[in-house]
Amino acid sequence: MLGIADKWVLLAYVLSILSAILCVVYGWRTWNKGDEPVKQEDVQWAKEEKEEVEETL
Repeated sequence: MLGIADKWVLLAYVLSILSAILCVVYGWRTWNKGDEPVKQEDVQWAKEEKEEVEETL
């Protein structure tokens, strides 16, 4: 069968294909889930980082 002599090699192929299918299904389900809301602490951090970069330039 497809040149596969050992059952463990066949199992590896089957598990590889199943994991690829699982990844595709997971990506399909979470494709348009949406982003997390922006937190105020993230906005503050971004402002501080921007100011630091501008000061060094």
